Amino acid sequence: MKNLILLHGALGHSDIFKPFTEELSNYFTVYAPLFSGHGNIEIPDNGITIEKYTQELKEFIDNENLNDVYIFGHSMGGYAALNYASQYPEKLNSIITLGTKFDWTEEQAVKESKMLNPDIIAEKVPKYAQLLELQHGSKWKQLLPAIAEMMISLGKNPPLKDQLSSINIPVQIMVGDTDNMVTIEESIQAYRTLSNAKLAVVPDTKHPLDKVRPGLLLDLMKDFWKNSLS
Repeated sequence: MKNLILLHGALGHSDIFKPFTEELSNYFTVYAPLFSGHGNIEIPDNGITIEKYTQELKEFIDNENLNDVYIFGHSMGGYAALNYASQYPEKLNSIITLGTKFDWTEEQAVKESKMLNPDIIAEKVPKYAQLLELQHGSKWKQLLPAIAEMMISLGKNPPLKDQLSSINIPVQIMVGDTDNMVTIEESIQAYRTLSNAKLAVVPDTKHPLDKVRPGLLLDLMKDFWKNSLS
């Protein structure tokens, strides 16, 4: 059976894919690994970078001895998947991204990172703080500034800035029409830069994956991969 890797976003968790895995398991052997710092995996001593997450994806694919790999990446997971594809396309069949930010600048990164203050989140958004603790344990307060540092690093040196055009495998870029983190314009620009891409603007859809209608997302996945699922 073909292999599908589901990649969560920053501060996300593989549990977010539970509404999709039963249906997708009819067509794929499904994997949903965790990036370091997330779930029960410790934060690396030398911090978190998109390059590190790209290397973790490579190690996962190599260790599982996977070929003909399909990837769905939400948000940062999509960025890591495309960064992997720009370096190691040999084992990949195709990639779908949803809510992946491409237009990283220092100004944008600093703005995004300022929203990751654990004390403010605990005070202003206690339900979200509870979810983060449930998913990542007591280290969630250390994970937020680590992710903020990753964003600042992306703003200073976004690795995909000059690499998107080198990716030749099929890619579908998807963005919600009410995503407050990712613009339709930057998604269109990424779609136009890729040499073998499709674009889907998902109606009435915000950035968090738990706000996406599972049936709609599954239909978009199956439509893009229809030739592989028959």
